[in-house]
Amino acid sequence: MLPDSDGITIPGVVPPGGIGVVNALLDALPTGAYLCDTDGLIVYYNRQAVALWGRAPKLRDPGDRFCGASRLYHSDGTPIQHDTCWMALALRDRTEYWGKELVIEQPGGQRRTVLAHANVIRDEHARVVGAVNVLVDITERKQAEADIEFFTLHDPLTRLPNRLLLLDRLHHAMAACARRPQKGAVLFLDLDNFKTINDTAGHFVGDQLLRQVGSRLADSVREGDTVGRFGGDEFVIILEGLSEKPHEAALQAEKVGEKILATLKRPFRVAGHTHHSTASMGIMLFGKNPRIKTVDDVMKRADLAMYQAKAQGRNTLCLFDPDMQATANARVELEAAMRIGLQRREFRPYFQPQVDAEGRLKGAEALMRWHHPQRGLILPAEFIPVAEDAGLIIPMGRLMLEAICTQLASWSKHPDTAHLTLAVNVSAREFHHRDFVKQVLDVIRTTGANPERITLELTESMLLTDVQDTVNKMAVLRLEGVNFSLDDFGTGYSSLNYLKRLPLSELKIAQSFIDDVLTDSSNGAIVRSMITLAQNLGLGVTAEGVETKAVRDYLQINGCSVFQGYLFAPALPIDELEILARQP
Repeated sequence: MLPDSDGITIPGVVPPGGIGVVNALLDALPTGAYLCDTDGLIVYYNRQAVALWGRAPKLRDPGDRFCGASRLYHSDGTPIQHDTCWMALALRDRTEYWGKELVIEQPGGQRRTVLAHANVIRDEHARVVGAVNVLVDITERKQAEADIEFFTLHDPLTRLPNRLLLLDRLHHAMAACARRPQKGAVLFLDLDNFKTINDTAGHFVGDQLLRQVGSRLADSVREGDTVGRFGGDEFVIILEGLSEKPHEAALQAEKVGEKILATLKRPFRVAGHTHHSTASMGIMLFGKNPRIKTVDDVMKRADLAMYQAKAQGRNTLCLFDPDMQATANARVELEAAMRIGLQRREFRPYFQPQVDAEGRLKGAEALMRWHHPQRGLILPAEFIPVAEDAGLIIPMGRLMLEAICTQLASWSKHPDTAHLTLAVNVSAREFHHRDFVKQVLDVIRTTGANPERITLELTESMLLTDVQDTVNKMAVLRLEGVNFSLDDFGTGYSSLNYLKRLPLSELKIAQSFIDDVLTDSSNGAIVRSMITLAQNLGLGVTAEGVETKAVRDYLQINGCSVFQGYLFAPALPIDELEILARQP
């Protein structure tokens, strides 16, 4: 604030006796304000100026001239010397107005960023008699700008470089390697089963785990390397300055990768609980390589290597090799061909007969086949995994359901086939789709099929995702007459508690148990137990993969009532199945 003395004036500016008015005016300002005389010494100041300086200066003290603070800096951090300050220019009549961004360091060390404005004051004779100075505090604004700039290029959760900054640094690293013989590497890392942690422990725990992962990664590399969060639970490490020899560079990158994997295997302590996490890592070297020209080329290959590591069992690393690219290209081509094939209705059901104990045709399991225009008949093992990953399994499943319902409606009009049933596999992705029940019922009503002739086959593993949701969906369809079979029983994770809750009609014993039922006493005991369990639960039993009469007889003696396998017939096109159905 201004001193209360009326004895200090700036001639021609503050008249004697007017100091109180000036004091009130300056204190009303939301900014710091002070007056200097022709020597650059402070003669008046307001409360806001004191708040910015961090202390009240001594009036007319040469040590407190200009800004009343012990230290003053330009916005770039360089110190301001008093003899080069703006006042020297102002008093030499070189400028009437001056404005600049400055940093004031208060005596306690805290810094405030201000916009400093100064106007020369002249008397009635146009002589310079001092200056009025205004300080606008922009500290919070500057911090907000810095935060915006920082988080444009950094992940707000881990504060590591984000995808944009990672790709920019990789671009510069690749350019540097193009000028020098040294190589670099990208380590593409994905946490294993991270979704399970999010689903079971909650997103707060997941976020805390990601922070700790980022910290461990940053501590595992050299200062010049880059660690960033690529998105979700994916992290990228860029290594530079590796050996120019590919073999040595690969060993160096793998050594870093193994160190990282070992670091991440250590338990994480989050919210008072211990959590375990592993990672799968793909490594791609870069350097002078005419085939690897862009950042995208490197990242795609590192990503492919990471997925190869997951396929090898997770918690491991894999170095990219050209065979991966060939496999990926083939997969992309297969997916594109499948999309076209769906539009052209090249996917059709084949039917493997199911017979009862007397050898009579009871029904069939519908199995998808692809009639490729160039490659001929393609079996499901080749295209189903791609369909699952690409999301094509849902339209494929609907196509199969429409086909069997249409067939059942047609068979219902003929005495020889009216009694037949059809079973079809349902993928986990299909079943857990929110509109699955509605879609099934819509197809049944549109085609006019008898729902009691339809059996939907579910696998054990798909029941674990959401048991209650599974039970609810099955119950709705069961009320409409649809039957359910538990496929490949004994190969998954079902508990007796699940079997008690699920509205099943049948258990289907997996072929892996049937194959050795006559030669492996353990398999024989397991199969007999399964049949007994099904009977006690009031469920039917179907054995798949029956290939010899001796196996059929063994199963029949032990209570199995329905059989499926090459002993009776392979999967047949519909016209051949109908011929079989009409045989006496």
